[in-house]
Amino acid sequence: MKTLGIIGGLGPESTLDYYQRIIALYRERTGDRHYPEFVIVSVDLRKGLDFMDANDLGGMANYLLESIDKLARAGADFGIISANTPHIVFDEVAPRLPIPLISIVEATRAAAKAQNLKRLALFGTRYTMQASFYPKVFARDGIELLVPDLQDMDYIHDKYMNELVPGKFLADTRAGLLAIVDRMKATSDIDGVILAGTELPLILRDPIHDGIPFLDTTKIHVEAAIAHMLS
Repeated sequence: MKTLGIIGGLGPESTLDYYQRIIALYRERTGDRHYPEFVIVSVDLRKGLDFMDANDLGGMANYLLESIDKLARAGADFGIISANTPHIVFDEVAPRLPIPLISIVEATRAAAKAQNLKRLALFGTRYTMQASFYPKVFARDGIELLVPDLQDMDYIHDKYMNELVPGKFLADTRAGLLAIVDRMKATSDIDGVILAGTELPLILRDPIHDGIPFLDTTKIHVEAAIAHMLS
């Protein structure tokens, strides 16, 4: 079995979710009483946000590489970054990696293709929604990604950073997020929503809303990691 390494802390709530899902899925797939052995390096979310706010993608890349080096030294054979936004520098860090990483974006693209989805809303932090790293990957399969309008984008980012990351999951916020889904279904004819922020599945727990499937990037990423761990 390969040893998994996880870059966590981006943020803490979703890292806990990854931890629990990895253990549960591993035990389900192996069907025995054992538990998976893996390594977590928890990084400083504030540092990551400071790099993003300053548009210092080089600094972000170097910070992640330092943490991935720690995973490799701790014995990890491969790794994942348990967040979407840091994948903005995935292509930059890839040639310099000491161990291979499984991309959450590539794994989600494969899941969307398998479901024959063609026109998806992209929810996440403002950094993720405004960047090109998701659309360019999905475009390879002819899948179009649409982002909310500026007002709704601001709403999602604000609730994400000020409620979801600190672990506050409120019914009013859930209703507000679903209202954005409803608007985009009516105005943009979306056929699915990518929950491209790993705290979003913690508040939007249902896999489908009014006929619109949600792509839970945490679930997809964990499934890809376990498959590689057991390969």
